[in-house]
Amino acid sequence: MELNADVLVIGCGVAGCAAALAAARQGAHVLVLCGSTDPLESNTAHAQGGIIGPAPGDSPELLAHDILTAGAGLCDPTAVEHLARNAAPLLERLLISELGVSFDRSASGDLDMTEEGAHSLPRILHADDLTGRAIIEPMLEAVRSHPNVTFRAGAVAVDLLSLPARSANRLDIYRPDCCVGAYALDVETDTVMTVTAQQTILATGGLGQLFLHTTNPRVARGDGVAMAYRVGARLLNMEFVQFHPTTLFHRDADSFLISESLRGEGALLLDHKGEEFMKRYHPQGTLAPRDVVARAIQIEMLESGIPCVYLDITHKDPSWVRKRFPHIHKNCLKHGIDIATQRIPVVPAAHYACGGVAVDLLGRTTIPNLRAVGEVSCTGVHGANRLASTSLLEGLLWGWEAGTDAARVVKGEKPGRVQIPPIEPFIAEREPADPALVRQDWLTIKYTMWNYVGLTRTPKRLSRAMLILRELQYEVLSFYQRARPTDAVIGLRNGVTAALAILFAAQRNHTSVGCHYLTKD
Repeated sequence: MELNADVLVIGCGVAGCAAALAAARQGAHVLVLCGSTDPLESNTAHAQGGIIGPAPGDSPELLAHDILTAGAGLCDPTAVEHLARNAAPLLERLLISELGVSFDRSASGDLDMTEEGAHSLPRILHADDLTGRAIIEPMLEAVRSHPNVTFRAGAVAVDLLSLPARSANRLDIYRPDCCVGAYALDVETDTVMTVTAQQTILATGGLGQLFLHTTNPRVARGDGVAMAYRVGARLLNMEFVQFHPTTLFHRDADSFLISESLRGEGALLLDHKGEEFMKRYHPQGTLAPRDVVARAIQIEMLESGIPCVYLDITHKDPSWVRKRFPHIHKNCLKHGIDIATQRIPVVPAAHYACGGVAVDLLGRTTIPNLRAVGEVSCTGVHGANRLASTSLLEGLLWGWEAGTDAARVVKGEKPGRVQIPPIEPFIAEREPADPALVRQDWLTIKYTMWNYVGLTRTPKRLSRAMLILRELQYEVLSFYQRARPTDAVIGLRNGVTAALAILFAAQRNHTSVGCHYLTKD
């Protein structure tokens, strides 16, 4: 099967939806591919805490200062200024005025702002404790109802179509590199489609599933990073993987995220003796940057031999706690913990990739006609450590800018259109994949990344990880070349590639900074 579009968007979180909507409104024909059959299975839909909004007393300069400080000196100042000055007007116009996102409001009707770690003032908009879902549901509705958008769920991107590599014309080896779409597996029909497009926008999300403990859904396995890497796109800051300090510690909880907004509302981190410990590690105490808090918890656990620490918000009015955090309260209650009256056992987990595919202010990668937005990209905003609640805002802004600019190229208002030649058909092998082997290989990736390329790294740990992952990569690629293409096989191939990309970056960076924390062997 062959499909064609002006703009191909791979992914449907906040960044993908913003890109698709912007391009469609500019008159481009947009095809959106969603790998999952459930479009709400994304990091956006799982985001609890909030998004930076237009707060009283705030300014672009103050927001930029906080982002740069959290980023440990490695943020791109131009990208940070772009976000600080241009994101709030877009948020007010699109999310609040047009789509009517149901952000919480005070009794007077004003937008309710909360504070989170490393912010100078309360500036976080929220919708109870399911902010991402409140944002993405109306965005998805707007995208799917637009006449210029074709939306396909259950379509897993396999590889990007790069010229001249995928051209059926051998003489195209003399053409310059560019991207003209992707191969995609239709999971319902079990066939691989060829999708061509003038502009391709990666919006595939994160890579938390590469680690043993993560807050991310199962789709966050580094697909976009791996696909971009295979066509030669530049990757940047891959070593900076942010670990969320507080996920529920319970064998049946599947690393359920306990939002940072609890700490913003006054929750305290306590050790096994019931004593607050964060002041020993940072002047901001419980509201210190995430990497500091996550490592402090790890140190407390290792030095005391305890399996977790505790988050305590029981000093607040119980009825207020249950109303302010209904989703967290409901999920913790399933495991016998009433957060309004009991301390919450918590541990760190992989949460957000600060690096990714290197892009400019319009989402353009180093491969012509290929863009990346959202968590799969590296805009330079996050530097070595993301400031809380910047990710949804970054995805919104860069998605909108990328989609708008892509449509201008398609319409001929800017240079960049290409003549797309006949594309080599995808040759699918038919050997069935043994699910036990796939599962075991995934466990190897997860344990290796968690133990050797996790919160604390050493040269010896990284070397050990390289030996393990290189051997696994050889086995997986050999396996992939014979196997029938399935979502599981595609994900495993991408997972080991993305894991190695993180490892390569970690080995190259000999300076301990932000999320990349090195100690001696």
